[in-house]
Amino acid sequence: MEISNLIPHIEALVFASDRPLTTLELTDLINNAFGFMEDKVTLEQVESAMEGIVEKYNAEFYPFCVRQSGGGWQFLTKKEYHKTVAQLNGEKFLKRLSTAAMETLAIIAYKQPVTKAEIEAIRGVSSDYAIQKLLEKDLIAIVGRNENMPGHPLVYGTSKSFMDYFGINSPDDLPKLKEVFDESIVNPTIVNSEAPADPESAPTADLNTELPEEPPAEETGDAGDAGDTGQDNDTEEPTTGFAVREDGELIEEARPSEEDNQDENNDEQESREEQ
Repeated sequence: MEISNLIPHIEALVFASDRPLTTLELTDLINNAFGFMEDKVTLEQVESAMEGIVEKYNAEFYPFCVRQSGGGWQFLTKKEYHKTVAQLNGEKFLKRLSTAAMETLAIIAYKQPVTKAEIEAIRGVSSDYAIQKLLEKDLIAIVGRNENMPGHPLVYGTSKSFMDYFGINSPDDLPKLKEVFDESIVNPTIVNSEAPADPESAPTADLNTELPEEPPAEETGDAGDAGDTGQDNDTEEPTTGFAVREDGELIEEARPSEEDNQDENNDEQESREEQ
């Protein structure tokens, strides 16, 4: 069968199906429909036809496109018409998952297949309610049992509804954790926009340039000015000393300060003047 004759049949199958169809399923359905034909349709022919269909509906004048989502091919409205279509079935997308359910779903998506004990070990809390809600919403599914662990616990993984809801074809299409972490890194902001980007291009001081000499500090004649600047140049002498008595005993006696000596000298001078 020619590719041009094959394309309308594939479009009809994808449009009428209530679930995504894989390329292999499309091949089998077409061969079953044309069982009387001697030459069977091959998988390569269907793949070539799908490439033409995808290119056809990617044109701007089509409000929908054909893409792989949820594990197979399906017709999807383009994002430009989201607000228009949301008036019909937007209510079912308004319900949001709780934080616990989102955490549990993320762990299952990136760690699948995973047991409930492994989920709780990562979250640190019980996840019974979150897992039950995700099962009810058909976002996860029980994919088997872990035969290597005691008790053979159930193993969980994402469902086809999960891939269809997030617009991916397989769990391998999920964003890599490294990419997520790289986007979350905050780049530093340069405060001084005039600063050169290259440190080597920054201007450097000329070591041969003579610096201006600083003027000498003004000398003050008043010794009390030192106290105004917070600096005390005079050290306080001790006010006590030791003396030896006539009997040889060492005693401690008060030593007169400079002010006391000055007062004593003044008293002696006054007594001399009176005489």
